[in-house]
Parts: sequence; C-alpha cells; structure tokens
Amino acid sequence: MAPSRHAPDSRRPTLALALALALALAVAGLAGCDDSPTGSGRDGPPDATPGVRPDTVTLAEDYLTERDHALNIDSPIAWRNPDGGVWLFATAKEGDVVLVHDAASGQELRRLGSSGSDAGEFDRPNGVAIAGDVLLVVERDNRRVQAFSLPDLAPLGTFGQDTLERPYGIAVVERDGAFDVYVTDQDERDLPDEVILPTRVKQFHFTRAGSAIDAELIRTFGDAAGDGALHAVESILADPANDRLLIADEAARDINVYTLDGTFTGAEISGLFRGEPEGIALYRCGGDGYWILTDQHDVDNTFHVFARDGLTYYGAFQGRVTRNTDGIAVIEGDVGPLEDGAFFAVHDDGNIAAFAWRDIADALDLGDC
Repeated sequence: MAPSRHAPDSRRPTLALALALALALAVAGLAGCDDSPTGSGRDGPPDATPGVRPDTVTLAEDYLTERDHALNIDSPIAWRNPDGGVWLFATAKEGDVVLVHDAASGQELRRLGSSGSDAGEFDRPNGVAIAGDVLLVVERDNRRVQAFSLPDLAPLGTFGQDTLERPYGIAVVERDGAFDVYVTDQDERDLPDEVILPTRVKQFHFTRAGSAIDAELIRTFGDAAGDGALHAVESILADPANDRLLIADEAARDINVYTLDGTFTGAEISGLFRGEPEGIALYRCGGDGYWILTDQHDVDNTFHVFARDGLTYYGAFQGRVTRNTDGIAVIEGDVGPLEDGAFFAVHDDGNIAAFAWRDIADALDLGDC
C-alpha cells in the first residue's frame, strides 16, 4: 500500500473542513499502556484497563457475542425486521459466512452461506449493508456484491463481478425506491496512480423487482493526487441529508469527505488517528445526529464522535474489553434492554461487542434525541 501522505501530530489533531469552520482539537498522549488481556467470548472485562487518552471515557459492554477468532469477523449491520425485533448481521472473512444474531441479546440465530462462488456462497465476505428489503454482502475474493432478500435471506443474485477488482466496503443511499450503492475497490494492480486511484470507489444504481435485481455502474471516482487521493480504502458511509460520503484512507490515516456524486469537498479529518481509521457509523437523530469513527488499535482502540452536520468533535469512548475493531454499526430506537439504540463493534476479529446508545450519550453529554 502507498505510504502515508501525512505525518500526524499525535498531540494536536485538527479537523480541516472546506464547508464549515475549522476546529482545533487537543488530544493528549496515552496515559500509559499495559499488557492486560482483551477478554474473549462472554468473559468479563480484563483485570486492568489499558491506558487511554485523558479525553476518552471507558464504557462497559452490554454483551459480547460468542467468540470464535478463527472466523475473522469484519463488519456488522443491524436491521429492524417487520415484527419489531432487530437482527445483527456480521461478515466472517475466514469462515465464509454471515452470522445472524438477535441484536437484543447477542444470541446467534443462524449462519448464512458457505465457501464457494455459487448463489448463496461466499469467498471472503467483507462489507455489508441494507438496501430496503435486501441484504448486500461484498465478497472480496469473488469480486462481487451478493444480494439476499429480507427476511427470508434467499439469494437474489450478484453484481459488480465485471468491474470490481478487490472490493471491501459498501454504502447505500435510497433514491425514489431505487438505491445508489457505493463500493470501495482496493485495486492493487501495478498501474500508475493516475490510472488506479480514480477507480477507488464504484457507484452502482441498484433496483429490485420481486426476485430479480438489476445493477448498473454509474461512475468510478477518487482523486488521483492531493489531499483527496484515496490510497488504501475500505470503510465508506453516506449521509444524503448533507450530501456527504465519508471515506477512510488507511494508508494516509485520515477520513476524506466527498459528495454523493464523487467530488472531493476539500474536507478531511486528519491527524486524529493513532492506529488505522476503520469502521464508520452514523446515528441519525431526526435531521441531526452523530458520526462515530473508529481508531483501530490493539490497546488504544477508540471511537471518536462528531456532530452530523458541522462535524464538531464531541469526544471519544472506548470499551472495557473491545479492541482491534474493524467494522462498526449503529441503529436507532430501543433494542431490547439497549436504550435509545445500540452501537456494535467488532472485537479483535472474533466477536461483536454491544453498547446501549443511552450510555454513550450520557457519557459524552450528547443529550436526548
């Protein structure tokens, strides 16, 4: 992967925005680290909490799903089904399955798929998203996106295999009953930057009619140079209310802000990440809400919270157990005992940690939705 374009200042990260006021952040260094275990399965928290930044609050997980490190879990997504319950889906890259849990308790309900390239089979599933009544699963090594109907999880078909090279993340925007689907594509062929970087994101127009799906490639995009260049891309999430796509660049350790039509806005969140910027989630609160950005780290694993509209920084939190987080997800509304919504984060490749949104909001003084 390409080297970082930035040399982040670990003591004073900044948020540069072209469309809003620049915000100076003051984040001090670690208070100290130790070699405490990170926990596993449904075990309790470690005996001692690793060192965290002074402005980071530590929250206890409400539960952790059953742990299986060999599955190599990557990305979760939550879906409220017609009977009011919530399912938590999670891709397992090495297991070649999608885990389905009861989001209120963490109990595993079923496993979707098996290894292969036929309908209903996976080869390294990674990103996952919901498009209306369709579950979309990105498969890196099958170089495609596979669609499943909800709630029966019957395979509907695939798309992208004629244009995707090494797909990872996915974001969905609804448009008049159809959907724009954005897929990050970490094409690693030995080609010049001016050829390869403008293909980092591929946008499809996706529709479903009964058991038939259709997807048309609309555009590919990504700046070839400068602050908007996308070198190592995986996580992506859309906010149509503010015409924003947040795209994480793991090589540059920043988040680039694009418009929904693929134009770099000049805005980036940089100098903040000690590890890699990974999962991105958006808690919607009417027209307001909060972005949650993952700073993936074996010890100082941190979730940063920003305002949805002006990207004002509110602070950060960390789980007592949760470390080395890839994907994250959030859902609004009570989820069983998880009040006002739930936040889900992958814990060290092996399971999912759940937090009540009310606990996060209280700890960071976010107020009521």
